[in-house]
Amino acid sequence: MTATDTRAVLDSLVDSGLSGREPSREDLLAVLATADAELLDVVAAAGRLRRRHFGDRVKLNYLVNLKSGLCPEDCGYCSQRLGSKTEILKYTWLSPEDAAEAAAAGVAGGAKRVCLVASGRGPTDRDVDRVGKTIEAIRGENPQVEVCACLGLLSEGQAERLRDHGVDAYNHNLNTSEDQYGEICSTHDFADRVDTVAKARTAGLSPCSGLIAGMGETDADLVDVALRLRGIESDSVPVNFLIPFDGTPLAGTWGLTPQRCLRILAMVRFACPDREVRLAAGRELHLRTLQPLALHIVNSIFLGDYLTSEGQAGADDLKMIADAGFSVEGAEETTLPEQREQIRIRRRGAGTELAPNA
Repeated sequence: MTATDTRAVLDSLVDSGLSGREPSREDLLAVLATADAELLDVVAAAGRLRRRHFGDRVKLNYLVNLKSGLCPEDCGYCSQRLGSKTEILKYTWLSPEDAAEAAAAGVAGGAKRVCLVASGRGPTDRDVDRVGKTIEAIRGENPQVEVCACLGLLSEGQAERLRDHGVDAYNHNLNTSEDQYGEICSTHDFADRVDTVAKARTAGLSPCSGLIAGMGETDADLVDVALRLRGIESDSVPVNFLIPFDGTPLAGTWGLTPQRCLRILAMVRFACPDREVRLAAGRELHLRTLQPLALHIVNSIFLGDYLTSEGQAGADDLKMIADAGFSVEGAEETTLPEQREQIRIRRRGAGTELAPNA
Protein backbone atom coordinates (compact mmCIF):
# COMPACT_ATOMS: atom_id res chain seq x y z
CA MET A 1 0.00 0.00 0.00
CA THR A 2 1.04 3.57 -0.53
CA ALA A 3 1.15 6.01 2.37
CA THR A 4 -2.08 7.54 1.07
CA ASP A 5 -3.76 4.12 1.03
CA THR A 6 -2.64 3.44 4.60
CA ARG A 7 -4.01 6.75 5.83
CA ALA A 8 -7.32 6.03 4.14
CA VAL A 9 -7.55 2.59 5.77
CA LEU A 10 -6.70 3.95 9.22
CA ASP A 11 -9.16 6.82 8.87
CA SER A 12 -11.86 4.36 7.86
CA LEU A 13 -11.14 2.11 10.85
CA VAL A 14 -11.14 5.00 13.31
CA ASP A 15 -14.40 6.29 11.86
CA SER A 16 -15.96 2.83 12.19
CA GLY A 17 -14.75 2.52 15.77
CA LEU A 18 -16.08 5.92 16.78
CA SER A 19 -19.45 5.41 15.11
CA GLY A 20 -20.04 1.84 16.28
CA ARG A 21 -19.94 0.25 12.83
CA GLU A 22 -18.21 -3.07 12.28
CA PRO A 23 -14.90 -2.58 10.47
CA SER A 24 -14.35 -4.22 7.12
CA ARG A 25 -12.36 -7.44 7.02
CA GLU A 26 -10.25 -5.98 4.19
CA ASP A 27 -9.24 -2.97 6.29
CA LEU A 28 -8.24 -5.19 9.21
CA LEU A 29 -6.13 -7.35 6.92
CA ALA A 30 -4.52 -4.19 5.56
CA VAL A 31 -3.41 -3.20 9.08
CA LEU A 32 -1.48 -6.46 9.42
CA ALA A 33 0.17 -5.81 6.05
CA THR A 34 1.43 -2.31 6.85
CA ALA A 35 5.16 -1.57 6.67
CA ASP A 36 7.32 -0.96 9.72
CA ALA A 37 7.75 2.63 8.56
CA GLU A 38 3.99 3.09 9.07
CA LEU A 39 3.89 1.51 12.52
CA LEU A 40 3.59 4.72 14.52
CA ASP A 41 0.68 5.82 12.34
CA VAL A 42 -1.05 2.51 13.08
CA VAL A 43 -0.44 2.84 16.83
CA ALA A 44 -1.65 6.45 16.85
CA ALA A 45 -4.88 5.54 15.04
CA ALA A 46 -5.61 2.65 17.41
CA GLY A 47 -4.74 4.95 20.29
CA ARG A 48 -7.55 7.32 19.32
CA LEU A 49 -10.09 4.57 19.95
CA ARG A 50 -8.36 3.43 23.12
CA ARG A 51 -8.50 6.95 24.59
CA ARG A 52 -12.05 7.57 23.42
CA HIS A 53 -13.35 4.62 25.41
CA PHE A 54 -10.83 4.28 28.27
CA GLY A 55 -8.93 7.56 28.59
CA ASP A 56 -5.47 7.08 30.09
CA ARG A 57 -6.49 4.22 32.41
CA VAL A 58 -4.78 0.84 32.56
CA LYS A 59 -6.59 -2.00 34.31
CA LEU A 60 -4.39 -4.43 36.24
CA ASN A 61 -5.25 -8.11 36.45
CA TYR A 62 -3.61 -10.77 38.59
CA LEU A 63 -3.52 -14.53 37.94
CA VAL A 64 -3.90 -17.11 40.70
CA ASN A 65 -3.19 -20.62 39.44
CA LEU A 66 -5.51 -22.78 41.55
CA LYS A 67 -4.55 -26.09 39.93
CA SER A 68 -1.50 -26.63 37.73
CA GLY A 69 -0.66 -29.27 35.14
CA LEU A 70 -2.16 -32.73 34.69
CA CYS A 71 -4.61 -31.58 32.00
CA PRO A 72 -6.25 -34.23 29.77
CA GLU A 73 -6.60 -31.85 26.80
CA ASP A 74 -3.95 -31.74 24.04
CA CYS A 75 -3.81 -28.02 23.14
CA GLY A 76 -0.52 -27.74 21.27
CA TYR A 77 0.55 -24.41 22.78
CA CYS A 78 0.07 -25.37 26.43
CA SER A 79 2.75 -26.48 28.88
CA GLN A 80 0.05 -28.22 30.95
CA ARG A 81 -1.29 -30.32 28.04
CA LEU A 82 -1.68 -34.07 27.88
CA GLY A 83 1.77 -35.57 27.26
CA SER A 84 3.64 -32.31 27.88
CA LYS A 85 7.29 -32.77 28.77
CA THR A 86 7.66 -29.16 29.88
CA GLU A 87 9.17 -28.89 33.32
CA ILE A 88 6.49 -27.04 35.26
CA LEU A 89 5.16 -27.17 38.78
CA LYS A 90 2.23 -29.59 39.05
CA TYR A 91 -0.21 -29.51 41.94
CA THR A 92 -3.84 -30.05 42.76
CA TRP A 93 -6.20 -27.42 44.16
CA LEU A 94 -4.83 -24.66 46.37
CA SER A 95 -6.63 -24.20 49.65
CA PRO A 96 -8.93 -21.15 49.84
CA GLU A 97 -6.54 -19.60 52.35
CA ASP A 98 -3.48 -20.01 50.12
CA ALA A 99 -5.40 -18.68 47.11
CA ALA A 100 -6.59 -15.68 49.11
CA GLU A 101 -3.02 -14.95 50.21
CA ALA A 102 -1.84 -15.05 46.59
CA ALA A 103 -4.72 -12.82 45.47
CA ALA A 104 -3.96 -10.31 48.21
CA ALA A 105 -0.44 -9.85 46.83
CA GLY A 106 -1.89 -8.88 43.45
CA VAL A 107 -4.45 -6.51 44.94
CA ALA A 108 -1.71 -4.87 47.01
CA GLY A 109 0.14 -4.22 43.74
CA GLY A 110 -2.89 -2.46 42.25
CA ALA A 111 -4.82 -5.30 40.60
CA LYS A 112 -8.51 -4.60 40.17
CA ARG A 113 -9.36 -8.10 38.94
CA VAL A 114 -8.19 -11.48 40.20
CA CYS A 115 -8.30 -14.32 37.67
CA LEU A 116 -8.75 -17.76 39.21
CA VAL A 117 -7.46 -20.40 36.82
CA ALA A 118 -7.54 -24.20 37.03
CA SER A 119 -6.19 -26.66 34.50
CA GLY A 120 -8.43 -29.40 33.11
CA ARG A 121 -11.17 -29.97 30.57
CA GLY A 122 -13.78 -28.41 32.81
CA PRO A 123 -14.91 -28.23 36.43
CA THR A 124 -16.97 -30.75 38.35
CA ASP A 125 -19.80 -29.43 40.48
CA ARG A 126 -17.55 -30.02 43.48
CA ASP A 127 -14.89 -27.87 41.83
CA VAL A 128 -17.43 -25.08 41.36
CA ASP A 129 -18.21 -25.15 45.09
CA ARG A 130 -14.49 -25.21 45.87
CA VAL A 131 -14.03 -22.03 43.82
CA GLY A 132 -16.94 -20.51 45.72
CA LYS A 133 -15.11 -21.07 49.03
CA THR A 134 -11.99 -19.51 47.51
CA ILE A 135 -13.95 -16.43 46.45
CA GLU A 136 -15.39 -16.13 49.94
CA ALA A 137 -11.87 -16.16 51.37
CA ILE A 138 -10.61 -13.59 48.84
CA ARG A 139 -13.53 -11.24 49.35
CA GLY A 140 -13.14 -11.47 53.11
CA GLU A 141 -9.95 -9.46 52.72
CA ASN A 142 -10.73 -7.53 49.54
CA PRO A 143 -14.51 -7.18 49.09
CA GLN A 144 -14.21 -4.80 46.15
CA VAL A 145 -12.03 -6.96 43.89
CA GLU A 146 -13.44 -8.33 40.63
CA VAL A 147 -13.22 -12.10 40.25
CA CYS A 148 -12.83 -13.84 36.90
CA ALA A 149 -12.91 -17.65 36.77
CA CYS A 150 -11.14 -19.72 34.10
CA LEU A 151 -11.97 -23.37 34.66
CA GLY A 152 -12.38 -24.81 31.17
CA LEU A 153 -15.53 -25.99 29.40
CA LEU A 154 -18.74 -25.42 31.36
CA SER A 155 -21.64 -27.83 31.72
CA GLU A 156 -25.27 -26.74 31.97
CA GLY A 157 -26.00 -24.72 35.08
CA GLN A 158 -22.40 -24.24 36.13
CA ALA A 159 -22.17 -20.64 34.94
CA GLU A 160 -25.21 -19.76 37.03
CA ARG A 161 -23.71 -21.48 40.06
CA LEU A 162 -20.44 -19.58 39.59
CA ARG A 163 -22.41 -16.34 39.36
CA ASP A 164 -24.20 -17.16 42.60
CA HIS A 165 -20.83 -17.82 44.24
CA GLY A 166 -19.77 -14.27 43.34
CA VAL A 167 -17.89 -14.71 40.05
CA ASP A 168 -18.05 -11.52 37.95
CA ALA A 169 -16.50 -12.75 34.69
CA TYR A 170 -15.58 -15.99 32.97
CA ASN A 171 -12.56 -16.48 30.75
CA HIS A 172 -12.44 -19.02 27.95
CA ASN A 173 -10.31 -18.00 24.98
CA LEU A 174 -11.18 -18.88 21.40
CA ASN A 175 -7.40 -18.77 20.77
CA THR A 176 -7.47 -18.88 16.96
CA SER A 177 -9.81 -19.03 14.00
CA GLU A 178 -12.29 -21.83 13.50
CA ASP A 179 -10.38 -22.87 10.36
CA GLN A 180 -7.09 -23.31 12.24
CA TYR A 181 -8.46 -24.73 15.48
CA GLY A 182 -8.15 -28.39 14.49
CA GLU A 183 -4.43 -27.91 13.94
CA ILE A 184 -3.78 -26.97 17.57
CA CYS A 185 -6.22 -29.21 19.45
CA SER A 186 -8.06 -32.49 18.89
CA THR A 187 -9.69 -33.22 22.26
CA HIS A 188 -12.34 -30.50 21.86
CA ASP A 189 -13.29 -28.17 19.05
CA PHE A 190 -13.91 -24.49 18.35
CA ALA A 191 -17.67 -24.85 18.83
CA ASP A 192 -17.11 -26.15 22.37
CA ARG A 193 -15.29 -22.94 23.24
CA VAL A 194 -17.94 -20.72 21.69
CA ASP A 195 -20.60 -22.63 23.63
CA THR A 196 -18.86 -22.05 26.96
CA VAL A 197 -18.57 -18.31 26.30
CA ALA A 198 -22.29 -18.27 25.44
CA LYS A 199 -23.15 -20.08 28.68
CA ALA A 200 -21.20 -17.50 30.68
CA ARG A 201 -22.81 -14.59 28.87
CA THR A 202 -26.34 -15.97 29.24
CA ALA A 203 -25.79 -16.44 32.98
CA GLY A 204 -24.86 -12.79 33.35
CA LEU A 205 -21.13 -13.29 33.70
CA SER A 206 -18.98 -10.83 31.79
CA PRO A 207 -17.46 -12.82 28.88
CA CYS A 208 -13.67 -12.76 28.69
CA SER A 209 -12.28 -14.41 25.56
CA GLY A 210 -9.21 -13.73 23.49
CA LEU A 211 -6.56 -15.20 21.23
CA ILE A 212 -3.01 -16.48 20.99
CA ALA A 213 -0.83 -15.10 18.18
CA GLY A 214 2.30 -16.74 16.86
CA MET A 215 1.05 -20.31 16.37
CA GLY A 216 1.66 -20.35 12.63
CA GLU A 217 -1.64 -18.72 11.79
CA THR A 218 -2.25 -16.55 8.72
CA ASP A 219 -3.33 -12.93 8.76
CA ALA A 220 -6.78 -14.18 7.77
CA ASP A 221 -6.89 -16.42 10.85
CA LEU A 222 -6.07 -13.46 13.11
CA VAL A 223 -8.71 -11.23 11.56
CA ASP A 224 -11.32 -13.99 11.62
CA VAL A 225 -10.85 -14.71 15.32
CA ALA A 226 -10.87 -10.99 16.17
CA LEU A 227 -14.17 -10.51 14.36
CA ARG A 228 -15.58 -13.64 16.00
CA LEU A 229 -14.63 -12.23 19.41
CA ARG A 230 -16.48 -9.07 18.50
CA GLY A 231 -19.45 -11.15 17.40
CA ILE A 232 -19.69 -13.17 20.61
CA GLU A 233 -19.56 -9.89 22.54
CA SER A 234 -16.48 -10.63 24.59
CA ASP A 235 -16.18 -7.78 27.09
CA SER A 236 -12.50 -8.52 27.72
CA VAL A 237 -10.15 -9.62 24.95
CA PRO A 238 -6.80 -10.96 26.16
CA VAL A 239 -4.15 -11.03 23.42
CA ASN A 240 -1.48 -13.62 24.17
CA PHE A 241 1.73 -14.13 22.22
CA LEU A 242 2.92 -17.72 22.01
CA ILE A 243 5.55 -18.81 24.50
CA PRO A 244 6.95 -21.84 22.62
CA PHE A 245 7.57 -24.07 25.62
CA ASP A 246 10.04 -26.92 25.23
CA GLY A 247 8.19 -30.20 25.39
CA THR A 248 5.13 -29.00 23.47
CA PRO A 249 4.30 -29.44 19.74
CA LEU A 250 4.86 -25.71 19.15
CA ALA A 251 8.33 -25.65 20.71
CA GLY A 252 10.70 -23.66 18.52
CA THR A 253 7.92 -21.66 16.83
CA TRP A 254 9.29 -18.13 16.59
CA GLY A 255 7.28 -16.12 14.08
CA LEU A 256 6.72 -12.85 15.91
CA THR A 257 8.58 -9.54 15.97
CA PRO A 258 7.81 -6.58 18.24
CA GLN A 259 6.46 -4.71 15.23
CA ARG A 260 4.11 -7.53 14.23
CA CYS A 261 2.87 -7.79 17.80
CA LEU A 262 1.94 -4.10 17.77
CA ARG A 263 0.12 -4.50 14.45
CA ILE A 264 -1.83 -7.46 15.87
CA LEU A 265 -2.80 -5.47 18.95
CA ALA A 266 -3.90 -2.55 16.79
CA MET A 267 -5.96 -4.84 14.56
CA VAL A 268 -7.74 -6.23 17.63
CA ARG A 269 -8.41 -2.71 18.91
CA PHE A 270 -9.92 -1.74 15.56
CA ALA A 271 -12.06 -4.91 15.57
CA CYS A 272 -13.14 -4.40 19.20
CA PRO A 273 -12.82 -0.65 19.78
CA ASP A 274 -14.82 -0.42 23.01
CA ARG A 275 -13.75 -3.69 24.60
CA GLU A 276 -11.12 -4.20 27.26
CA VAL A 277 -8.13 -5.29 25.18
CA ARG A 278 -5.64 -6.95 27.50
CA LEU A 279 -1.94 -7.41 26.83
CA ALA A 280 -1.32 -10.90 28.17
CA ALA A 281 1.23 -13.73 28.16
CA GLY A 282 4.35 -13.41 26.05
CA ARG A 283 4.47 -9.60 26.01
CA GLU A 284 7.84 -9.45 27.71
CA LEU A 285 9.29 -12.08 25.36
CA HIS A 286 8.01 -10.68 22.07
CA LEU A 287 7.39 -6.94 22.53
CA ARG A 288 10.49 -6.45 24.63
CA THR A 289 11.43 -2.75 24.72
CA LEU A 290 8.28 -1.79 22.78
CA GLN A 291 5.98 -2.78 25.64
CA PRO A 292 5.27 0.86 26.61
CA LEU A 293 4.15 1.59 23.05
CA ALA A 294 1.54 -1.16 23.37
CA LEU A 295 -0.10 0.75 26.22
CA HIS A 296 -1.28 3.27 23.64
CA ILE A 297 -3.40 0.47 22.14
CA VAL A 298 -4.41 -1.80 25.04
CA ASN A 299 -6.10 -0.69 28.24
CA SER A 300 -5.38 -3.73 30.41
CA ILE A 301 -2.42 -5.92 31.36
CA PHE A 302 -1.59 -8.79 33.68
CA LEU A 303 0.53 -7.82 36.64
CA GLY A 304 3.49 -10.06 37.37
CA ASP A 305 3.65 -13.76 36.52
CA TYR A 306 1.45 -15.98 34.33
CA LEU A 307 0.31 -19.57 34.76
CA THR A 308 3.56 -21.45 34.15
CA SER A 309 5.93 -18.66 33.11
CA GLU A 310 7.44 -15.65 34.80
CA GLY A 311 6.36 -12.17 33.82
CA GLN A 312 7.92 -8.79 34.34
CA ALA A 313 8.24 -7.74 37.97
CA GLY A 314 5.12 -6.00 39.19
CA ALA A 315 7.09 -2.94 40.30
CA ASP A 316 8.49 -2.63 36.77
CA ASP A 317 4.98 -2.87 35.32
CA LEU A 318 3.85 0.03 37.50
CA LYS A 319 6.88 2.11 36.52
CA MET A 320 6.25 1.38 32.84
CA ILE A 321 2.65 2.54 33.12
CA ALA A 322 3.60 5.76 34.89
CA ASP A 323 6.52 6.52 32.58
CA ALA A 324 4.27 6.08 29.53
CA GLY A 325 1.85 8.68 30.93
CA PHE A 326 -0.95 6.33 31.97
CA SER A 327 -2.66 5.73 35.31
CA VAL A 328 -3.82 2.57 37.06
CA GLU A 329 -7.58 2.10 36.99
CA GLY A 330 -9.12 2.23 40.45
CA ALA A 331 -11.62 -0.22 41.91
CA GLU A 332 -14.33 2.43 41.86
CA GLU A 333 -14.01 3.13 38.12
CA THR A 334 -16.19 1.50 35.48
CA THR A 335 -14.12 -0.60 33.10
CA LEU A 336 -16.71 -0.98 30.38
CA PRO A 337 -18.08 1.98 28.47
CA GLU A 338 -21.60 2.83 29.59
CA GLN A 339 -23.34 1.27 26.60
CA ARG A 340 -21.49 -2.04 27.01
CA GLU A 341 -22.26 -2.12 30.73
CA GLN A 342 -25.96 -1.65 30.06
CA ILE A 343 -25.93 -4.51 27.55
CA ARG A 344 -24.28 -6.77 30.14
CA ILE A 345 -26.77 -5.80 32.86
CA ARG A 346 -29.77 -6.48 30.64
CA ARG A 347 -28.51 -10.02 30.02
CA ARG A 348 -28.38 -11.15 33.61
CA GLY A 349 -32.06 -11.83 34.20
CA ALA A 350 -33.07 -14.95 36.05
CA GLY A 351 -31.33 -15.71 39.29
CA THR A 352 -30.46 -12.07 40.01
CA GLU A 353 -32.26 -9.02 41.32
CA LEU A 354 -32.21 -7.55 37.82
CA ALA A 355 -35.03 -7.78 35.34
CA PRO A 356 -34.61 -10.34 32.57
CA ASN A 357 -33.82 -9.34 29.01
CA ALA A 358 -36.52 -7.37 27.27
